[in-house]
Amino acid sequence: MATLIARHFGVLEADYEIRLTQYAGHAVELAKAAAAEGFRIVAAVGGDGTVNEVGCGLLGTDAALGIIPQGSGNGLARHLKVPLGLAAALRRLATPTFSRMDVGMMNGHPFFCTAGLGFDAHVSQHFAQAGSRGLSTYLRVTLREYRRYRPVPVQANLNGQEVATDCYVLAFANASQYGNNAYIAPLADLRDGLLDVCLIDALPVGRAMRVSLAMALGNLPQSKAAEYFRVPRGRVVAQAPIGFHVDGDYLGHATEFAVELLPLALAVAV
Repeated sequence: MATLIARHFGVLEADYEIRLTQYAGHAVELAKAAAAEGFRIVAAVGGDGTVNEVGCGLLGTDAALGIIPQGSGNGLARHLKVPLGLAAALRRLATPTFSRMDVGMMNGHPFFCTAGLGFDAHVSQHFAQAGSRGLSTYLRVTLREYRRYRPVPVQANLNGQEVATDCYVLAFANASQYGNNAYIAPLADLRDGLLDVCLIDALPVGRAMRVSLAMALGNLPQSKAAEYFRVPRGRVVAQAPIGFHVDGDYLGHATEFAVELLPLALAVAV
């Protein structure tokens, strides 16, 4: 990868450095250090997990997040319309447009694309243990765990509105999709100061098929297979520990969740 970047950036005559991560969380440290050294753009080469780490490191700095998408889903890159091809992504990064985007927080963990409770977090947990990456593995894990997962009753306060429901999926979307053009919140806007909240209380086979098709077509709100809210913050209390994720990375189980949005908190180069 470093050789390919050097080949393309050499043609573009761009000044850059490549720094390699050595362990989970290392990209946070590298991004903080790069921003402190005065780099204008710090680009994540990887998927949404790497993007999350680099973005976390850049919060509160003047440096902008860039993305060279190399992951299995690339949800934030797709929302920002970053080219998925390496050469095109590098060309875009060499002559960027700077903007700012909102940042979500779940229990103190920043997220840039989506965070959620329930089945999507359950799948993220088992996907991380699957031993391989990619869309085919994700689909295999999803189908296997669909037969096993049971929803958990929750009480949610969504900007003052109380909602008592079973939680099959409760997704807080800053961006429109999980990745691979699976649109959980197709109307989400990274700059509107609001999170699009998608609630699915149960997922029998018929509804599961409707949800899957609607996510692929980008019309889940119109399908009536899910309920939506638009809020700047929320709190959730679950009757039993429930798994949660940020940007596709499973973080554990909890019974209480505080979610908020930080408006335009991160600079991006797209």
